[in-house]
Amino acid sequence: MRFARSYLQFHIVAPLEGLAGDRHRARWATAGVEASLPLFSEVDSEEASLALPAIEVGEAIKADYATLGTTLGPHPMSLLRQRCRVEGIRGLGGVVDSRRLAELPGDIGVAIAGLVVGRQRPGSAKGVTFLTLEDEFGMVNVVVWPHLAVRYRRVLLESRLLRVVGKLESQAGVRHVIARGLIDLTGLLEGLSTRSRDFH
Repeated sequence: MRFARSYLQFHIVAPLEGLAGDRHRARWATAGVEASLPLFSEVDSEEASLALPAIEVGEAIKADYATLGTTLGPHPMSLLRQRCRVEGIRGLGGVVDSRRLAELPGDIGVAIAGLVVGRQRPGSAKGVTFLTLEDEFGMVNVVVWPHLAVRYRRVLLESRLLRVVGKLESQAGVRHVIARGLIDLTGLLEGLSTRSRDFH
C-alpha cells in the first residue's frame, strides 16, 4: 500500500503538479474551459487569472476521497489520531493501529478503528458479515456474527469510520478481529467523504 502511494506520488502526481502548481488549481483551470458560443465569438474574453488560497489538508483529503476514493496525502486516521490527542477527544482512546495489531499475540481483547472500506455478506457465510477497516498503516479484517449484525444493524450499514471492540484471532497466519461491539465514529470525520466498497 505504501509502495503504491509513493509510486503514484512520484510518477503521476508530481509531474502533473508542475503544469498548474497543484491538482486543485489544475481542476479550477480546466473547469473554466468551454467552447465559445457563436454569439460571443468576436468578443475578447481573456480574464485575469485568479489567485486561489492554498487548500487546507482536510479539504484536500475530502476532495481526493470524493473523486478518487483514496488520497495520496496523509491518511485521515493519522489526522484524527492527532486531533483526538490534542483536543482530548475520547473516540480513539485505547485503539490499537493495524501495525501494532500485527505484532500482538492472538486470542486477546482489542479495540481497533478505521475507515470502513469494504463490507461483505456472502450468501454462503450464513449471515456472517465481513468488514475491512483501513488505517494509516494497513487493513484489518473484522468478522461480525449474525446476532451482532442485527443488534448493530444501523452502525454496521452506515458507518464510514468505525470503532470495533472484539477479540483478535490468529490461525495459520490469518489474523482477524471477532467483533463484540461496534461504535460509529463517523462524526469525527467532519465532512471527509470516504466511500465503502460494499459487496452483497
